[in-house]
Amino acid sequence: MKKVLIAYWSGGGNTETMAKQVAKGAEEGGAEVTVKPVGGVTPETVKAAESLAFGCPAMGAEVLEEGEMEPFISGLSQAEVGGKPLGLFGSYDWGDGQWMRDWAERMKGMGAKVDGEGIIAQLEPDTAALSQCYELGKRLAL
Repeated sequence: MKKVLIAYWSGGGNTETMAKQVAKGAEEGGAEVTVKPVGGVTPETVKAAESLAFGCPAMGAEVLEEGEMEPFISGLSQAEVGGKPLGLFGSYDWGDGQWMRDWAERMKGMGAKVDGEGIIAQLEPDTAALSQCYELGKRLAL
């Protein structure tokens, strides 16, 4: 059984909703799933997982949340994420998704096997975004 870690930061609940759908897909795909707000996740927890999903909404001028998510991502290295399947997801209110493209490139630079370009939803995730999150979870369970 594959161990999947889903770590997220959510201000208004939209990214948390997406995290729950990723978890549902991974669980139904047969994985052992851990879902946690990023504040409770350590690099050791990341290293112990076989597949990863990180979620964060766009903040400010399309950047990661700076109080918890940014320090968490900055504290990771190739030792924790290198070679692992990784899905990224999050919601946004404005912009065009640049924060997600930047984040995906950053994680690829750490050696993660990033799944696609990340899943983004404008404000509350619609049925299509939730379906994409579910399918991401299923892929991470493989």
